[in-house]
Formats: sequence, structure tokens, C-alpha cells
Amino acid sequence: MRFALTVLLLGCALSAPANPDQPTANPEASPSAKSVLKYIQSLRGRSDKRLVTGQFTDYGSNASTRIMGQIERQSGVCPAIFGVDYADWHDGSIKPAAPNAAAIEHWRKGGLVTITAHFFNPLRTNVNVSGLRDRKVDVTPLLDAQSPAHAVWMTELDQIAAGLQELRDAGVVVLWRPFHEMNGGWFWWGAQKPGVFIRLWREMFDYFTHEKKLNNLLWVYGPNHGGKTVDYYPGDSYVDLVGVDAYGDTVDPEHFKGTAELRRLPKPFGFSEFGPHGPVHPPGNYDYLRFINGVEKNFPETVFFMAWSVNWGLTTNKSVTELLHHPWMVNRADLPSWTGSGAPGAKGR
Repeated sequence: MRFALTVLLLGCALSAPANPDQPTANPEASPSAKSVLKYIQSLRGRSDKRLVTGQFTDYGSNASTRIMGQIERQSGVCPAIFGVDYADWHDGSIKPAAPNAAAIEHWRKGGLVTITAHFFNPLRTNVNVSGLRDRKVDVTPLLDAQSPAHAVWMTELDQIAAGLQELRDAGVVVLWRPFHEMNGGWFWWGAQKPGVFIRLWREMFDYFTHEKKLNNLLWVYGPNHGGKTVDYYPGDSYVDLVGVDAYGDTVDPEHFKGTAELRRLPKPFGFSEFGPHGPVHPPGNYDYLRFINGVEKNFPETVFFMAWSVNWGLTTNKSVTELLHHPWMVNRADLPSWTGSGAPGAKGR
């Protein structure tokens, strides 16, 4: 599709009112995936139990539910969303075994799962080195079926798809968030020409959906706060949820720029990553009531969030128990069952 047409389509999306009943991007999504999306769509505007809590845990072979258990022991509740990454990105490998084991455990206890992958750069000669932070990379060769880089890329996608298929076969719905922070230039897939990036997203979507039959995925578009947050939006037919990765103490549109454009897209909105202080060296002394107060005042349409780990996360900072017991919060025990039979409703309501 020509870039001019893409811009036109984005303009239409930005002017359209939010639609709480949009179908799944994949029409063949599993009944459970459809139930999860319908539930998330239903949260906006509720008086309570309207913001799904989440915590990122770890990468690759280090993944486990340890952090979730620690939060539960500290606060008395477990966050609803378990976040994990398939990549052991320091050595350029995809290792879904430990993430999947932990994800299945959390799902079977009634939780939700979100997965990212810090992809290694398939355009590098030595694919045993990640290349995650390569800059000014032209990804056009990945779209050329005859290029050597395309073959490497497809091998990487097959490794990821195999992990996601294991979760599909276990009945786990995945909030799949590929190419996160694509509007920034710090990952090799970032700061591309928007038309090229949109083709890359759509080709992954088509491959995972039609070839790999990954009907357990809900697709999450997650740029970083700042500029060009909607320039890379692949289109309503390729996205289920919209998030923003935001690092900073003050939760308002002035500090988290580009969020107004995202919130006008007709998809449920959330903080796909949140971390206090900033992107490096947080002190771990943030009062998390500042986060929910900022959301209530400035981002009331927010329906999910995921705290990042270590000193950004819910194990180290202040007022976490108060945050998770806030009337808006949906923790794991508050989620409905994802059987796909009938309209979902929260437990005990």
C-alpha cells in the first residue's frame, strides 16, 4: 500500500469515535480470545473494577512466576496480567520454554498473559549476536522473499510461532505485543519509514494468523510516548489493543506526549509498559498512588497497565498494596473465566 494512502487511513482512524465493540482483528480468533477482548472492551466507563493490573517478570530462560508470588505475598493480591519476553536478547536467542511454563501456570490460576520478544536483528551477518540496539537499520530486505535476510527472519518467526502454538494448544490467550516502541530509534526495527514498518507488521500478522493458525493472539500496538505515536499504526484490522510505553513520575499528557493521538484510536487503551523515574537507573522509591491518581485525572479511559520489572516494578516501590486494592483495580482473582460461552462477567458480580 502506498504511504499516502496509509496516512489517509490513519487520518480517518484518528477522527473516528472509539468503538467498544470492534471484533477481533483475526476473524478466526478462538472463543476465549474473543471473550478476553470483549471483557477488556467492557471496562471503560465502569465505576469500579475497570483497570487490569499487570507486571512484567523476566526474559527467556530466566522467566518464572516468582515476582508475581512476591507481589501477592506483599499485598495479598496477584496482578492480573503476567508479562514475559521470549528473547534471551543478550545472546540473540529465542527461548520460549520457561516463559511458556510460567504463562501456563498463571493462566490456569485465572490470569492473563502478555508476551513480547526483543527480536535479534536478522540483517546481521552473525546471527548469534543479538543486534537488538542496532540503529538506522533498513528493514526492507526482510520483505523480499528472495533475500538471505528474509530467510533468517522467517526462521526467527518460526521459533516464536512454535512457542505461541504451545500456548494455543494449552488454551492460553496471549496479548501479543510485537515491535514495541517502534517510533523510537533504539531497537533495530525502530524509526523505520512508516509504510515499510506497516508492511512488516502486516506480514507477521498474516503469517501468524493464516499460516500458523495462532488464533489465541490478541494484537497489541505499543509505541513509546513521544512523537509519531500513530504514524506506525498498522490499521484497525491488524490491532486489537493500543498501549503506550511510558517512563516517568508524572502521569499526564504534558509528560507523556503522543497519548492523545493513541487514545483517539478505536481500540481499548492502556499503559503497555509503565516505569517511574525514567528509562534508566530508577531509585525504586516511587509512590505508585501517583500513577493511579494521574490515570484517574488524565487518562480515565485506561483499561490495562503493566509495570516494568526490577526497580520500576511493584516489588520495590511504595504504596503498591494501596494501588492494588484501589477500587478501580482488576487483579487476577477479579477476572472472569475465559470459556467463550456467553458474555463474560467478573467473579462475584
